[in-house]
Amino acid sequence: MKVAPQVTALQAQAAANVFLSDILGDRFTADQAKISATNDVWEVPVILTYPLIGSVGQVGEILVSKTSEVVVSHTPIEEMKQSGQSLYEAHRDEIQAAFS
Repeated sequence: MKVAPQVTALQAQAAANVFLSDILGDRFTADQAKISATNDVWEVPVILTYPLIGSVGQVGEILVSKTSEVVVSHTPIEEMKQSGQSLYEAHRDEIQAAFS
């Protein structure tokens, strides 16, 4: 029998966003959380976003405990930054056009 998580998907997403806001810039945000296949953590995708455009793509993942709003693991910060830079470069024209 599966036990319902004490932390909701929305709470896990919020915990991931607090973590991101403390470490990365405002273009990185948590997307919708889903419970892991092993049913022990919330998997929260980290995406690069821009106003007027929305999500540019996923740059990493944060794992949040399903019993408390604690980040238990995450994609290395430098890897998320590099992925974000690569996505920006790939979508530079679209991003800049949205702000001109």
